[in-house]
Amino acid sequence: MFEQIERVPGDAILGLIEAFKKDTNPQKVDLGVGVYRDAAGNTPVMRAVKEAEARLLKNETTKTYIGSHGAPAYGDVVLPMVLGADSAVLKANRASATQSPGGTGALRLAADFIASQLPGKGIWVSDPTWPNHHGIFTAAGIELHKYPYVDADNRLDFDGMLAALKKIPEGDVVVLHACCHNPTGFDLSQQQWQEVLAVLKERHLLPLVDFAYQGFGEGLDEDAYGVRLLAENLDEVIITSSCSKNFGIYCERTGCLILVAKDAEQMENVRSQVAIVARENYSNPPAHGGAIVSEILHDAELSAMWREELTEMRDRINTLRRDFVDALKPYGLDEKYACVAEQRGMFSYTGLTPEQVDRLRDEFGIYMVRSGRANVAGFSHENLPYLAKAIASVND
Repeated sequence: MFEQIERVPGDAILGLIEAFKKDTNPQKVDLGVGVYRDAAGNTPVMRAVKEAEARLLKNETTKTYIGSHGAPAYGDVVLPMVLGADSAVLKANRASATQSPGGTGALRLAADFIASQLPGKGIWVSDPTWPNHHGIFTAAGIELHKYPYVDADNRLDFDGMLAALKKIPEGDVVVLHACCHNPTGFDLSQQQWQEVLAVLKERHLLPLVDFAYQGFGEGLDEDAYGVRLLAENLDEVIITSSCSKNFGIYCERTGCLILVAKDAEQMENVRSQVAIVARENYSNPPAHGGAIVSEILHDAELSAMWREELTEMRDRINTLRRDFVDALKPYGLDEKYACVAEQRGMFSYTGLTPEQVDRLRDEFGIYMVRSGRANVAGFSHENLPYLAKAIASVND
């Protein structure tokens, strides 16, 4: 039976990784991979994570299942991190946390929940969005639509976005990026979040907020502004959170599906259905990543250490954004690429064309996806002069 199965192209980013490894250019630069890297090009284990794991190793007494919703201790720390320690939503018991295999797992839980409990509802994603959004929601059988997000001049098209949201059929689901928009890096201002909220209310739309990079934009609380605004002002919100990035535990697959309901009783109804979805997908989530997060956030010393490390990562990325634009000044390109300094998070929609990206790879050994999305964490003070010169060459 397998004879009729066709081969499909591999993942574009994985292909970039392989091509980069084979490239013999000593000045080659990898801006494609989607993980944080330090100045030495490494993805380090955070000090707080190391200490938490040492404690877990010493004190762990069992490897039993943790249940479809995951470890309660994990939900107890993730909910206030996302919704706020003084959240009225939490005080009213309106929110439910379900531990998941990464933010991707949380998105698939959300997709299957929508497909089974809200049949016939369409889902709307920004154009562009994280490519896997398309695969996840389509695989769940949900009709996928797009709303504009970036204009032809590589700027946030908020007017176009808002106009499109006003035309979405009532009751449909709208995917919003809480911060550090992937792939563009363009985030909404607080005023723009207020305007989005008004449209969601008016059109009775259900927001699904993808919160993959909390702490990488402006700060843990600052990045949560939009999420908390919607949760406090709407009866129903879906949030997919990830601890993979801000704790640097990518391979531990540590995420959370948070659902906000109108009241505590409806929350329990929703929670019971999510348990079934999780059971049918993977039964129980992996425990170790959630245990690390719980150990850190339940301990004042480890929590302070983690926050300090996260701040260091965020400040490094934001500094590199400004330094990148400065490096282009001698070539008269600083204004053209000024948007890179304005964006937030690990990724930048540079505005480079696919043809320019191809030239950067073939002529200079600089690797990024053909959309022009670059991982800013791949910049360094050592490679910025080379990178700026190369970009100037392909802009001739």
